[in-house]
Amino acid sequence: MEWIVLLFETNRNEKPVENFIKQQQPFTQAKILHQINLLQQYGSQLGMPHSKLIKYGIYELRIRGKEEIRIFYCFQKGTIYLLHALKKKTQKIPQKELSLTFQRKRSL
Repeated sequence: MEWIVLLFETNRNEKPVENFIKQQQPFTQAKILHQINLLQQYGSQLGMPHSKLIKYGIYELRIRGKEEIRIFYCFQKGTIYLLHALKKKTQKIPQKELSLTFQRKRSL
């Protein structure tokens, strides 16, 4: 089964994850798109090192390399929603970033 992957869209029709990806270098964009393709193919079966449950139904897609990138997503009714993306600079995910992710999930 191939999953449907959708980008979270704000009230102003902005797609934050898409904008984040477009700002990355071409090589990094290719790595991100490869990981998203894996997510689309394997969905909830995708595990470490590609994907990890954070909490409360929020997962992180892990893009490893020179820069550590995380794309937060959730599953809802057979669909995967890409909610938020960031460059990871510390070991722990900043609470502000998690709060924004949970807020976006609630608004779906």
